[in-house]
Amino acid sequence: MSNAKATIAAGKAILGIELGSTRIKAVLIGEDNAPIAQGSHEWENRLENGVWTYSLDDIWTGLQDSYADLVKNVKAEYDEELTEFAAIGFSAMMHGYMAFNADGDLLVPFRTWRNTITGPASETLTKLFNYHIPQRWSIAHLYQAILNGEDHVKDVVHFTTLAGYVHWKMTGKKVLGVGEASGMFPIDLASKQFNTKMIEQFDHVVADKNYPWKLAEILPAVVCAGEDAGVLTEEGAKLLDPTGKLKAGIPLCPPEGDAGTGMVATNSVEVRTGNVSAGTSTFGMIVLEKDLDKVHDEIDLVTTPAGDLVAMAHCNNCTSDINGWVGLFKEFLEAYGADVDMGKIFGTLFNKALEADKDCGGLLSYNYFSGEHITGFDEGRPLFVRMPDSKFSLANFMRVNLFTSLSVLKTGLDILINEENVKIDRIYGHGGLFKTKGVGQGILAAAINAPVSVMETAGEGGAWGIALLASYMVNKKAGETLESFLVDQVFHGDLGTEMKPDAAMVESFNTYIERYTKGFAIEHAAVDSLK
Repeated sequence: MSNAKATIAAGKAILGIELGSTRIKAVLIGEDNAPIAQGSHEWENRLENGVWTYSLDDIWTGLQDSYADLVKNVKAEYDEELTEFAAIGFSAMMHGYMAFNADGDLLVPFRTWRNTITGPASETLTKLFNYHIPQRWSIAHLYQAILNGEDHVKDVVHFTTLAGYVHWKMTGKKVLGVGEASGMFPIDLASKQFNTKMIEQFDHVVADKNYPWKLAEILPAVVCAGEDAGVLTEEGAKLLDPTGKLKAGIPLCPPEGDAGTGMVATNSVEVRTGNVSAGTSTFGMIVLEKDLDKVHDEIDLVTTPAGDLVAMAHCNNCTSDINGWVGLFKEFLEAYGADVDMGKIFGTLFNKALEADKDCGGLLSYNYFSGEHITGFDEGRPLFVRMPDSKFSLANFMRVNLFTSLSVLKTGLDILINEENVKIDRIYGHGGLFKTKGVGQGILAAAINAPVSVMETAGEGGAWGIALLASYMVNKKAGETLESFLVDQVFHGDLGTEMKPDAAMVESFNTYIERYTKGFAIEHAAVDSLK
C-alpha cells in the first residue's frame, strides 16, 4: 500500500478506462503493472427507432462518473488526490459507427456493434474485397447508409469508433490503434495500415454518388501499440474531470477495442494463443500462423494491438439473459426478506449447473437479445422452451442457460479448429462468465473440447488491458515487443489455472447443441410474431 501511495503521489500511476457494454471501468495500475485502484459506472444501451445506441450524454456522464468513482476510491484507500498520471489509455467496445461533420457534430445517433442492420452492405463488400466484412464493422455501416440513401453521408468528414471518438476528444488526434482499426476496415498486414487496394475498390464503387470525400480522407490514422498517440489537452482533462484537478499534457496510448485489450489482459498476443471473452457479448480470438484457406462468413479477421493477424468468432449475445434470470431470483430473495449478495447468488446458481442431467432435462433456451449472424438471425427474442414432460429443475435450467451463452461461439470456433485446422497452444477465458471458479471455465472447455486456462487477473478485464498498453508505450525497453513486455514485465511466466474438458460435460453439450440447432424455427417464429 505504501508503494502504491507513493506511486500515486508522484504521478507515476497509469490509468486505463474501458467503455464496455454495461459498465465503464477505470483501473489504476502501479509501477509493477498490477491494479491498485478501480472505479466504475453502470450503463446500458437503448433500442431507439430500431437502432441500438448510447447518447453522447450517456458517454460523457458515464466517463466522468467512472473517473470520479476512481478518485473517490483512491482518496478513501490512499488519502491521495489524483492529478496526473504517467500515461492514460482509452478503449471501448469495438466496431459501430460514429460519423461527424466539419463542425464536429455527430450526424446520426451512435450505431453500436450490436446492430444487425447492414446485411446488404456486408454481403456486397465481402464479395467486392473477397474478405469477410461483418455487419458490425464501421465500413459496413457507412456503406449501408449509402445504400439507404441517407442524406447525412455527403456531410461526413470523419467517422470512427467509440474508442476513437473518446480519444479524439481527449487529445484532438483522430487516430486508432491497429487492432481497433481492423474492426473498421481491413488492414494490410505488411504495412499495418488500412488496405489501400480495398480503399480504391470502395471509392470506385461509390464514385457515381459524387461525394465530396474519398474514403482515406475520412478514416482515422492507424498507429500500433507502443507508438505515440497524442497527449491530454486542457479541454480533454476538463471533459474527464470537470473539477479541474486533472492536469493536461499526459501521454495517451493508441485507443483500442475490447478485443485487443482482452488479448493483452490474458497474455494472448502471441501466435497460437487464444482467448475467449464472455460478458454481454462473447468472442473467441486466435492469433494465426498464416491466413485462412477460405473466406468464412462466420469468422472475422482482425489484428492484435501490435498488428498480427487474428481470427475472431464474434457473438452478439452471451450473459444478458443469464443476468436477467439471476435478477429475477434476486427480486424473489428481496421479497422474501433475505439479505442479497449478488456474488453469492451467481456462485450458487452457477455451481448448481454442475448437478444437471446429461440431457439438461430436455430444456431449451435462446439468449438472443439481438440478432446473431453466425446462426442466421437479424433480430433476437430471448426464449425459454420446454416440453410438458421436460425435467424442469434448477440445475437443468442453469446448465441450459450457460450452454446457450456459448452455443453460437462454439459454432464459430468449430470452423477454425475442425475446418481450418488452426493450432492452439493456449486458450484463456476472461470476463464475467468465468468469475465463479471452475464453472464457466469447464463449460467453455466442453464447448471447444480443449483445455482452457483462467488467470487470477481474469476479472480485471479490458480496462486493465488498456492500462497495460499505456504502460508498454512509456515503459518498454528499446526494441522490446509487446509479447516480450507482457511475458517479462507483467505476467512473469504465469500461465494461469488450466482445466481440461470433462468427457461427460462434452457429451452433455453436444447433446444440447443438437436440440439447439433443431429449435431455430422456434426462434424465427418468435422474431416474426413478436414485434
